[in-house]
Amino acid sequence: MNNKTFQEMRSEIILRNKNGINFILAASICWVIISFLWMSHMDSGKLVLYSFIATMPLLPLAWVFGKVFKTEWKIPNNPLNDLGLWFNFAQLFYFPLLIVVLMKNHYDMPMALAIITGAHFFPYAWFYQTKSYAVMAGIISVGSAYIGYQGYGHGGHLIGALVAVSLWILAIWLYLDYKRFRNQQA
Repeated sequence: MNNKTFQEMRSEIILRNKNGINFILAASICWVIISFLWMSHMDSGKLVLYSFIATMPLLPLAWVFGKVFKTEWKIPNNPLNDLGLWFNFAQLFYFPLLIVVLMKNHYDMPMALAIITGAHFFPYAWFYQTKSYAVMAGIISVGSAYIGYQGYGHGGHLIGALVAVSLWILAIWLYLDYKRFRNQQA
């Protein structure tokens, strides 16, 4: 039986997951790759395929960054640990939108994927008790929509760069929030 309070469980998640920084850094690398892909002169079908392939290293990279930052993926006897995973799975329900966008115009794929990426961060602001996820969810989603709407030669490279840079800013912000939270708990 778990005798921890809700707040104690959430604090444990923040301290042991370190605000999910390992996943943010891993995703930033994927988005750098996507940005470079969309600077190439490949046909749009290949760009879409390679963009999906560029997301595949996310989990292995998150594992590596988890070792670097000493984060924990699974916290036993803490039911909130599974909630973070469910928040992540929620983005899968956005994928029908991505499929519709792909059917209409391949060149809008980076925009749709970036909006999904940004939007799925929002509940983590509550989960990790940091405004950084909420702010960056808005910046990534609205910024990607703006670039996509403007075109900019299809804008995939700019959207990829926006997301990558936003994720680096988010990672720094998350780490500072983690350190501040850890010091308050001491």
